[in-house]
Amino acid sequence: MTVALPGPVLRGGDLADRPEDWSARTVSWAPGRVSQWLTDEVTTPTGQTMVRDWLVHPGAVAIMALDDRNRVAVVAQYRHPVGWVCVEPPAGLLDLADEPALTAAQRELAEEAQLAADDWRVLVDCFTSPGSSQESIRIFLARRLRPAARPSGFVLADEEAEMKVGWVDLDEAVEAVFEGRLQSPTLVMGLLALAAARSAGRLDRLRPAQSDWPARQTKAARDRRWSAPPR
Repeated sequence: MTVALPGPVLRGGDLADRPEDWSARTVSWAPGRVSQWLTDEVTTPTGQTMVRDWLVHPGAVAIMALDDRNRVAVVAQYRHPVGWVCVEPPAGLLDLADEPALTAAQRELAEEAQLAADDWRVLVDCFTSPGSSQESIRIFLARRLRPAARPSGFVLADEEAEMKVGWVDLDEAVEAVFEGRLQSPTLVMGLLALAAARSAGRLDRLRPAQSDWPARQTKAARDRRWSAPPR
């Protein structure tokens, strides 16, 4: 027996996030080394007000580097806020002005894993924590891998100086996600998306590496508001 459940079924063009910007007034602003912490008084479409704390974030890229043995390159890196060493894909912030996402991903792959790739695709775009952070991340699929030197002048520092680089079997890593042994959201999203794309035979039909990224356009428009503390 099929039970009728409330709510419409989203299909086609309705099955999509959409940009929408409610009116807001920033009531406090706290700068950080990478991000800024804002408290906004937001007016809803019905005229009610609510207060929301959120993080202005530069955004990031990550790379699922897949070799011809179905292994993925990973790094094990200490993450101070959670107090864990997390297994993650090579990744980095979009904190260089006007650097294209693909260029940033290629740089990060060389810096962290000493790899380059001849085939790049967009695997998945995500908001990492949209209830509290502006961060958007683009996870690339990189294939046809080859060794590469770290960029001239780059030196591993801070957590990266203790970072360990290695490889994980894709199927084994997916199993580790379901067993709760791998918890980094970037790795979890990347692994599951990669496994699903491979299973569906769509690795060669993923979006081109330089595909439009609407979240970044929205961010650029909104960021003009937060360029200085409120007066």
